[in-house]
Amino acid sequence: MTKSKESNEQGWNLHTSYTNLPEAFYSTINLNPVSSPELPVFNDSLAKTLGLNPDELKSDEGVEVLAGNRMPEGSIPLAEAYAGHQFGNFTMLGDGRALLIGEQVTPDKKRFDIQLKGSGPTPYSRRGDGRASLGPMLREYIISEGMHGLGISTSRSLSVVTTGEKIRRETFETGAILTRVASSHLRVGTFQYALALDDVKKLKALADYTMYRHFPEIKDDEDPYLSLLRKVIERQAELISQWMLVGFIHGVMNTDNMAISGETIDYGPCAFMDTYHPGTVFSSIDVQGRYAYANQPPIAGWNLARFAETLLPLLHDDQDEAVKIAQEEMGVFTDLYRENWLTGMRAKLGLFNEEEDDQSLIQDLFKLMEEYKADFTNTFLALTFDKETDGVQVLLGTDEFKKWKERWKERLGRQEQSMEESHELMRNHNPALIPRNHRVEEALEAAVEKEDYSMMERLLNALSNPYEHTTEQAEYAKLPPDSDRPYRTFCGT
Repeated sequence: MTKSKESNEQGWNLHTSYTNLPEAFYSTINLNPVSSPELPVFNDSLAKTLGLNPDELKSDEGVEVLAGNRMPEGSIPLAEAYAGHQFGNFTMLGDGRALLIGEQVTPDKKRFDIQLKGSGPTPYSRRGDGRASLGPMLREYIISEGMHGLGISTSRSLSVVTTGEKIRRETFETGAILTRVASSHLRVGTFQYALALDDVKKLKALADYTMYRHFPEIKDDEDPYLSLLRKVIERQAELISQWMLVGFIHGVMNTDNMAISGETIDYGPCAFMDTYHPGTVFSSIDVQGRYAYANQPPIAGWNLARFAETLLPLLHDDQDEAVKIAQEEMGVFTDLYRENWLTGMRAKLGLFNEEEDDQSLIQDLFKLMEEYKADFTNTFLALTFDKETDGVQVLLGTDEFKKWKERWKERLGRQEQSMEESHELMRNHNPALIPRNHRVEEALEAAVEKEDYSMMERLLNALSNPYEHTTEQAEYAKLPPDSDRPYRTFCGT
């Protein structure tokens, strides 16, 4: 295997703790070099946060690493094994087109997985070619960085490299490799895989490793595996509430796409809602609406129940007692999610304290938004700045909304904080923009079809701090032209 001699100059400080797990959890892999890699997109600020040298990584030698043609010192390239319920059906899986370079330890001692997505076939590829095309990789870059700007826990994107090769999908498309950065790629499906091995020692090794990576504070608890279950439930309750507060729809909430860390990972047919409707689905493969917007909280609960099942052998020696313990903990998720969501919604409406009728006030607003087909993001901008915005004109002119607004104003008047303080709270929790679907698509079309990345760069810049509420950002709040065709997204595999 070719190792990069420029590792120190590039800033790599790689560890490979994943290889401390039993070998059943991964496969070391040979590199699958590409012919003519080029670097059209690179995240300088993220590179610096990771302790990497942007200039060196943009050099020919650095691009060779980002293309998977050579590895930095300390790397043991591997593909992770996992399982998962895909649309409710259990199957054994693994990284079919991804290579884990290793874990970058940053100057402030944080640890992040560095993964190449689209780097070629692995033992888990089945009949796939292990490659990826440019459009979906750029799309993940945009959406993941947009999520980061919104303050939502997420994997991030360091670079996109074009490979100089064409890959065959429905047509021949430009090949590309995304460098993805995540706290780890441990999934609910990783634990399902461990349980399927029917080896408690291997399951315990994975649970202990997870605590080492994400929850070191619980390793000395009286019952650390119960604490692990609680921590994962807490992280997921917070994450899903964040999705719901900005109208984000993941699209494929299979258990293999749900990270133990509580990060958003595996961006495929995801998108943000324009017109509010709880049944919104964008994914072309989700024909039954399993992962529709309103279904995301209960699906997260379902996924967590599958995670709890994997921990049963560690929760108690008696199966019935273990099930009882898990069920008691799972009952907490709905309340935690609701608490997180209500807290976030109160902030979006400028409410500092709590009143019993708050949930009714919020739900009545959403009913009106649905009835009058109001834009999700712009409804809250209209309330924040008390002015008409694109996509909410019809709603704002109705008697029902005017009555609701009077209730809301009365509610604001019953708290100690001033109206200006309330609006400041709202400005900090209602983004000026989201990665709107038509803006993402036009940026992708310019990049893929014309090799023009300027539109993508402008969009990323606007998304980097969506709570600034600048004039430039206001342009991105405009809705797309009316269309008779519903917006559809694809996995891009």
